[in-house]
Amino acid sequence: MQKKSNGASALKEQLTLRGIMIGMIGSVIITTSSMYVALRMGALPWPTIFVAILSMTILKAMGNTNLNEINVTHTAMSAGGMVAGGLAFTIPGIWMLDKTSHVSVVSLLVITLGGTILGAIFTALIRKYFIEREKLPFPMGIAASETVLAGDEGGGKAKVLFGSLGVTAIFVAIRDWFGKIPAVWLPQTLLSKNIFFGVSISPMAAAIGYIIGPLFIGMWFLGALISYLFIIPVGVSQGWFASVDAANAFKDSLGIGLMVGTGIGILLKGIIPKAKEIYGPMISGKAAREGDVNLKWAPFIFVLVAFMFTIFTEMRFVPSVLTIIGIWLTTAMAATITGQTGINPMEIFGIIILLAVKALYKTAGIEAFFIAAAVAVACGLAGDVLNDFKSGYILRTNPKAQLISEAVGGIIGAVVSVIVLLVMIRAYGSMGPGTELPAPQAYAVSAMVGGLPNTTSFIIGLIIGLILYLLNIPGMTLGIGIYLPMAISSAAFIGGAIRFIVSKVKPESQEKGTIISSGLLGGEGVTGVLISIIKVLTMS
Repeated sequence: MQKKSNGASALKEQLTLRGIMIGMIGSVIITTSSMYVALRMGALPWPTIFVAILSMTILKAMGNTNLNEINVTHTAMSAGGMVAGGLAFTIPGIWMLDKTSHVSVVSLLVITLGGTILGAIFTALIRKYFIEREKLPFPMGIAASETVLAGDEGGGKAKVLFGSLGVTAIFVAIRDWFGKIPAVWLPQTLLSKNIFFGVSISPMAAAIGYIIGPLFIGMWFLGALISYLFIIPVGVSQGWFASVDAANAFKDSLGIGLMVGTGIGILLKGIIPKAKEIYGPMISGKAAREGDVNLKWAPFIFVLVAFMFTIFTEMRFVPSVLTIIGIWLTTAMAATITGQTGINPMEIFGIIILLAVKALYKTAGIEAFFIAAAVAVACGLAGDVLNDFKSGYILRTNPKAQLISEAVGGIIGAVVSVIVLLVMIRAYGSMGPGTELPAPQAYAVSAMVGGLPNTTSFIIGLIIGLILYLLNIPGMTLGIGIYLPMAISSAAFIGGAIRFIVSKVKPESQEKGTIISSGLLGGEGVTGVLISIIKVLTMS
C-alpha cells in the first residue's frame, strides 16, 4: 500500500480551507439525497465512490491538489449521508404510531447532533484496531482509494458518473413529476391470489443491487421469495393465518427477528471477547502515543452529551447514559459487519440498544425512538467514515485531518437531515407501509416501540439469525428481504444479477458499472428531494 507521488505529507496540504468548504457543500447534497433514498427505498448504499469521484473532479479542476486532499474532502462529503440514514431509519416510526405526534425541532437536532458527535469520537477510538490491526477489507473504502489512484487524466470516470446521473434525473422527473412512467409494475392477476409480486421501476433500486453484489442481494431476494411466494399466499390458503394482514405481521416480525439475532451474534462473537483489545489503547493512551488522535477528553464529551439529551429532549438521564454505553458497543459492531460485508444495518443496532434499555429501565414513546435514533446515527456515521479511513490508510492520509473533516461533514449532515426529514413529512403527509415513503426500517423500530405484531415469530427469527451468523451465513440480508416490499427487492435483484453477469462475461467492466450505479443513485435521490421541496413550497 504505497502512496502515489502526488500525495502530501503535511497536514496543512491535506486539510485545506477549500477542501473543507467543498466537503461542506457536498455534505449538504449527499445528506439531502440520502434522506430521500432511505425513506423511499428502505436502503442506503454507500456514497463513498460518488463523493470520491466528485471530490477528485472538483479539486483537479481547481488545480494544485493531491490525493490526500481529495481523500479528506470526500470524507467530509460522505459523513452526512449515513447520519441522514440513521434518522430516516428510526424517527418516522413516531408518526407511524401516531400521525398527530409533535416532535420539537430542538429535540431532533440535539438527538441527531449528539449521535453524530458520539459516532465521530468512537470511530476515532476504534479506527486503529479495525483498519490497521485487524485490517478488515472495508470494500467500499478500497474501491474509493482505487478510484482516486486511477484518477482519469481526461476525466473519463467523471463523464460516466455525471452522464448516468443526468439521464436518471430526467427519467425520475418524467416518472414522478409528470407521471408518464409507472413507479411499480404489479401484475393484477397475481394479486388476486395473494401473491404480491412486482418490480419497482427504479434505477436507484437496480443500482443498490449492483453495488451490494450477487451474494448478499441473493440472500435479500431469497428472503423476499420466502415472504411473498410462500409465507403470505401459502399461509393464507392453507389457513395458517386468518388474513393477509396476519401473514404480514408474522413475516415482518420474522424479518426483524432475523436482523436482531444477527446483531446479537456480532456482539457475542465479535465484540465482547475482544473489548480489551479494541478499547485498551483508549484507556491507556497508547493510541495517542503512537501518533493517532488524542482523545483523553472524550469522557467529558460523553457526560456533556448525556446532559444535553436529558435537558433538551424527552430522554431521561439514566436512559441517556445507557444509550451512550450502547453506542460504545454498537459502533464496534457496525465496524465489524461493515468491514467484513460492506453492509451497515444501523437501525438494527438501534433496536438492540432500545430492547436492552427497555429491559433495564422502563421507556416508551418518543424517548424510545430517540434512543434508537441516537444509536443508528452514530453507527451509520461510524460505518461510513471507516470506509473513508480505509481509503486514508491506503493513501497514507493523516487520521487527524480525516477526523476533523468527518466532524465538520457530520455536523452539517445532522442539521440538514433534520430539515429535510421535516420537509418530507410535510410534503407527503404520512410515511410507512402503503405510502410513497414506506421507510421500512422505521416501521421495524415502531414495531419494537408499539409492540411486536407477532412475538413468537420475532423470537424464532432472532434464534435463526443468531445461528446463521455463527455459521457465517448472512442472515441480516435475509431478514431485510423478508420485510421489505417485494417490488424493491425484485428491482434490486435485477441489479445484482447484472453485476453477476458482468463479473463472468466482462470482469474488467465491473468498476465502470459501480460508477454508473453511483450516478443512478445520485440522479434519483437528488431529483426526488427537489420534487419534495417544490411540493412543500407550492402547498397552500
